[in-house]
Amino acid sequence: MENDTTVRRIRGAAVDPGVDSDSRSHEDEDHRPRRNGPWSIQRKNERVLEESSVLACLLVFLFILWCLIHFSVRQLIVGSSTGEFNAGRARKHLVTITAFGPRPVGSPQNEILTVNYLLSQIEMIKDKSNQNVHTITVDVQKPTGSFSIDFLGGFTSYYDKVTNVAVKLEPQGGAKHALLANCHFDSVANSPGACDDAVSCSVMLEVLRSLSSLSTPLKHGIIFLFNGAEENILQASHGFITQHPWAKLVRAFINLEAAGVGGKEIVFQTGPENPWLVQAYVRAAKHPFASVIGQEIFQSGIIPSDTDFRIYRDFGHIPGIDLAFIENGYIYHTKYDTPDRILTESIQRAGENILAVLKLLATTNELSDSAQYQHGNVVFFDLLGFFMVAYPARVGTIINYIVAVVTLIYLGKKMLLPNGGKYMHDLLYGIGVTVAGWFITLISVLIVAVFISLIGRAMFWYHHFYTSVFLYGSVSVGKLVLVHTLAKNLFYGKVNPFFLGELHFDVSLTLWCCALLLLTQQGLCSAYVPMLMVAFPLLTKLFLHKEFKQQGATVKYTVLYLLGLSLPYVHFMFLIWALFEIFCPILGRSGTEIPPDVVLASLIAGCTIILSSYFIHFIYLCKSTKKTLLGLVSIFVLMGVLVSCGLFFPYTSDPGSPRPKRIFLQHTTRTFHDLDGNVTKKDSGVWINGFDYTGINYLTPHINEINENIRTKCDNELPYCGFPWFLPVKFLIKKNWYLPGPEVQPKNPPQFTLVSRHETEWGTTNLTFQATGPSHMSLYLLTRNGAKLIGWSFGDGSPEINLNGEYFIFYSHGLDYSAWNFWLEIQAPHTDSVEGIISVGVASHYFHGGEQNTEMLEGLLLRFPDWSFPSHWVSTYHLFEY
Repeated sequence: MENDTTVRRIRGAAVDPGVDSDSRSHEDEDHRPRRNGPWSIQRKNERVLEESSVLACLLVFLFILWCLIHFSVRQLIVGSSTGEFNAGRARKHLVTITAFGPRPVGSPQNEILTVNYLLSQIEMIKDKSNQNVHTITVDVQKPTGSFSIDFLGGFTSYYDKVTNVAVKLEPQGGAKHALLANCHFDSVANSPGACDDAVSCSVMLEVLRSLSSLSTPLKHGIIFLFNGAEENILQASHGFITQHPWAKLVRAFINLEAAGVGGKEIVFQTGPENPWLVQAYVRAAKHPFASVIGQEIFQSGIIPSDTDFRIYRDFGHIPGIDLAFIENGYIYHTKYDTPDRILTESIQRAGENILAVLKLLATTNELSDSAQYQHGNVVFFDLLGFFMVAYPARVGTIINYIVAVVTLIYLGKKMLLPNGGKYMHDLLYGIGVTVAGWFITLISVLIVAVFISLIGRAMFWYHHFYTSVFLYGSVSVGKLVLVHTLAKNLFYGKVNPFFLGELHFDVSLTLWCCALLLLTQQGLCSAYVPMLMVAFPLLTKLFLHKEFKQQGATVKYTVLYLLGLSLPYVHFMFLIWALFEIFCPILGRSGTEIPPDVVLASLIAGCTIILSSYFIHFIYLCKSTKKTLLGLVSIFVLMGVLVSCGLFFPYTSDPGSPRPKRIFLQHTTRTFHDLDGNVTKKDSGVWINGFDYTGINYLTPHINEINENIRTKCDNELPYCGFPWFLPVKFLIKKNWYLPGPEVQPKNPPQFTLVSRHETEWGTTNLTFQATGPSHMSLYLLTRNGAKLIGWSFGDGSPEINLNGEYFIFYSHGLDYSAWNFWLEIQAPHTDSVEGIISVGVASHYFHGGEQNTEMLEGLLLRFPDWSFPSHWVSTYHLFEY
């Protein structure tokens, strides 16, 4: 018997199916042995793996890595505390601030109670500070201004006398440069806002106390900005950076935010450029948690959110670091965002990190002349929170190309061997099989997701996340295994399994190398992920080459191979954890138009494809995959039946882990006027928005009046459908319900007046208005009959066009405010028509005080199930034609 195995052709090999591959003769002409071929190994080692052994190794490998990730996530504090930051004191601030209740802009809780508490605590810190070394200056700013931003499709914001509490800590002799630390103390209506963002302001108070007690002076100043109007879409930060005299001192900033409640705070965006900021975080942070991938995803606009980071970057043109708590986003902006849900360890780690980073930045030379150090981006990521890796993007580019070149050399050597042409041919076929497997997997998963949505079981996973993994994950894994099993048995035929195993390892390596080159060419720092997924598997394969050649595919080889993949896989699985930790809660508030199961199923399929990339070749090294396929089919069928039967309810009010359904309720009265100012229509009722895909399906059994019979359609002839939108999100929420009810009669009704109208000498029409009303109002504009809005008194004077030619202006004010005056300039068509040229809608929103509720609202709220969170307020709407 020959000592070397034969590499058969990928296609068209004439093999007697009745002859075992281990006992066949290799003496025929088509299959004579190739002793020196690139895939020749000794026949005595030509044995395939047992399916159960491989499956056990893979499951144990993934389970251990997942346990490491969960340990890392729960390990909030690494090492002992330095004692410089006291989380107990910070928690007392947090409890006091949240005890005031919800703090929307314009409310006494926000403008008086919280501001007075902050000022009293700052005064106490000032009295106890080391006044021989530092100077503390306090200023309460009440800015007024406006700006346009493309957030949520684009809108314009106008604010009047909102509140900022600014504190400047500097050396006795003063400072020419300063670092800005920002938090916001306001909250959305109906939420105590503990994590968003009272905890950050509490941490900043304690950091201010610690720094003011230092015995040695800082080199630069630090400005602590407690801003009181962030939830109104970043208004107070705009007022500070564009109007406050201290703003010209700021060279860099740190913004403290939240997209969840508790856990670790993550650095999810930095820059623009200025790599020295990231390096400072790397050197100083006691408990690092950062990812450049989060930065590139966030700045791509995929996540419908924004922070004050954007204002400082775009309007202040200064670099910074954005940190946010991301865990448990299910209760973000709800009544459950309370202090007791934020662990003291979370406060301690955030405080130690921020204190250390501020202290370092306030002593660096880079802050004096940050422009000199502004060069390129930084690749940065942490490894399970224990330490950070960071290097300039240009260095990353070099590393990426080196890894790619080494990979090409590895593949090129095989192509230069005598059978290189056939190898390249086989490699291309392998890539084709792999890509086809991806496509089939994605389509299969999407079919299942669409079916689940059509039968009314969407979001079954919202309370039980792992049910989605079992359902969609079993489909994903099953399809991948099935495709490659069929390819092995039908497409490839009786080809040497070791050749196929090696081939499909090279296929995965090639595809990852292509991804590496593509992302690097696009200038994305996230290219470090495919770099890891190329470098470590290649090194592992080269290290095990001798073992594989001499011993063949054994359990020992499998274990060593998986160990070599540990680092890139544990890091990638950690990224997967962060991905689902952020996106799953967002899918519960992403509106009625985006099928969440389609999104989640796609994410699971994508993660499965990536995780399986270096496991696929085991399919070709195994005797069979029947047990695996049978197990996956069983899991899928069982989960499919359970989900279809409605066993998994999406929402829960479980105190330990609430998953509430979000609903907006506005008791509103709408009044429509014609060109002469006469009222043509008036109605009243509760306008209902379901903020997730299930709409009111689960509510109707509890409140039978809220059903599909009261569904109302968008009237596209009216600006923003003729509804009192608080934010311009109608493209996300197109399903609305309107329950008729009594008229609302607020004690402080809005007043809207056309002050003047005149024709300009250049042929346009100028309309000047005055409005008064509650602390929150919305203005909606829609030009008609060919007219164009060419100018206004907001922002830079150039109207920002919104969806369908509509314009949205959001207005808010503090307590000390004046009437809102503004003007519009319209280019009317050159006709003799007497029809109107613009529709102006004005909505008022009563978010706080006695005017927030009505008898009808209170009655409805009592009937909502405890697993729901109905955010409610009173509003009015007036539509005028001009």
